[in-house]
Amino acid sequence: MHPRPTVVHLTSVHTAFDVRVFHKECKSLARSGKDVVLIAPHPSDRVVDSVEVKGIRSSGGRFVRMTRTAWRLYREALRQNGDVYHFHDPELIPVGLLLATRGNTVVYDLHEDAPSDILHKDYIPQRLRRPLMWCVRKLEDAACRRFSGLVAATPTIARRFYSINPNTVVVHNFPMLDEIAPNVALPWSERNAAVAYIGSISERRGIRKVLKALALLPSDSPAQMMLAGPFSPGGLLTELERLPGWARVQYLGVLDRPSVANLLSRVRLGLMVLQPEPNFVNAMPIKLFEYMAAGIPVIASDFPLWRQIIEEAGCGLLVDPQDPQAMARAMEYLLSHDAEAEAMGRRGRQAAREHYNWDSEERVLLEFYSKLLRTGAPGKKESEQVLRATAGPQHQYQGQVPGAEPYS
Repeated sequence: MHPRPTVVHLTSVHTAFDVRVFHKECKSLARSGKDVVLIAPHPSDRVVDSVEVKGIRSSGGRFVRMTRTAWRLYREALRQNGDVYHFHDPELIPVGLLLATRGNTVVYDLHEDAPSDILHKDYIPQRLRRPLMWCVRKLEDAACRRFSGLVAATPTIARRFYSINPNTVVVHNFPMLDEIAPNVALPWSERNAAVAYIGSISERRGIRKVLKALALLPSDSPAQMMLAGPFSPGGLLTELERLPGWARVQYLGVLDRPSVANLLSRVRLGLMVLQPEPNFVNAMPIKLFEYMAAGIPVIASDFPLWRQIIEEAGCGLLVDPQDPQAMARAMEYLLSHDAEAEAMGRRGRQAAREHYNWDSEERVLLEFYSKLLRTGAPGKKESEQVLRATAGPQHQYQGQVPGAEPYS
């Protein structure tokens, strides 16, 4: 009987209970019979749903997080003696390389196109963004050749890496149906005439355009917007509160997962009007699929990939994300055509049940891990042969290669 393999996930950017990192990947791996450790910013150590969370102090600004916090993560990772190390942030690439250099099986989880995202970082001077993007892309490409495997959140991200690291898989960030699909949802006629937006709130994600759209609605419209999530930057809230459309907004703060599901069971449509930036145009945002799973129609940016998903499912309306008038017309239409809106919601939920759900992605993740645990890290056999050759006949290397045992 083989020992249970130990999988160590690392993040310095995400919270310990991030949906993709903890609730999806770590919990799925734990349910499949692996010992799972998550090293992440958290005030204490604890075990939650069979995942051992090792809390790491994370204080100071971005530079401290990329240096001191990363070093703490690395030291804790070594203590865990994992069979697989799986990290989630570009700033942890040096940690991943250090672990790989020691002969470990290392996986890099690419949540987004990090180099392209640099073009929209407000804290980086404009003139430095493009050269920095080029440097980061080259460094990331070189590092990914050294890792045992890559997990990409979208096909667009994965396509960049197939030639760099053939052991690349796509694990979409689709919703967990048992969490987001309401067991008891209000009948359509009893729901608020409300539009929901849940997630990071920023100009890049269209919040100013949305408020302009709300201000364009007829004065006798009962429509309101249920807004939840953190503001980026933090001072944006003060600016938005002065805009006319804010009168129709009910800001709910940052919600936990049960509260998100509860909110989506009470509204009539979900909004996802990200602006046309490279990282967004080819993204597959989790909130789009959560709206579908919750059975509410969506109003979404008319990007080619999103158009394909929404038109195939027949679950919403597409708009120009830079046109508040188009958004206002779409909101008014869906809030005044109950039968059609409800039918769109049903079709979206059916598509989520059949295609866009975590169960299907969990199978991809587990098969990827099964392969990793059978084959181990690239270069381990070669490293072992070198050690044996240099040790001499009396002192052969006797250590077992971590992760080399087949998993069954």
